[in-house]
Amino acid sequence: MFGGVSATFDVLAEPARRRILDLLLERPRLVGELTERLGLTQPGTSKHLKVLREAGLVRVRRDAQRRWYELCPEPLAEIDAWLTPYRRLWSESFDALERHLDTMPEHSEETP
Repeated sequence: MFGGVSATFDVLAEPARRRILDLLLERPRLVGELTERLGLTQPGTSKHLKVLREAGLVRVRRDAQRRWYELCPEPLAEIDAWLTPYRRLWSESFDALERHLDTMPEHSEETP
């Protein structure tokens, strides 16, 4: 699992690729629309889409002459699974903070 997660992190290190995933999270999109929204050239957008496709993060669906790009959630689920023990640590820290705050006396301000 580590190799897959590591490779996915490498792909996601590029901000433009994360932005593409953000846009595809909303709905499938054509490359032209992605290019316009990202402010990149069409070849630049296509290069990022190729990397995302090879990593299994997006898939392409042909519709006549058009190519729709869609998000593939499986590699992201692997990252989520990898983060689970860390999320537990965060949760425990927040729970401890909540307990600490609950033990503090409440201060009420007096109004003149």
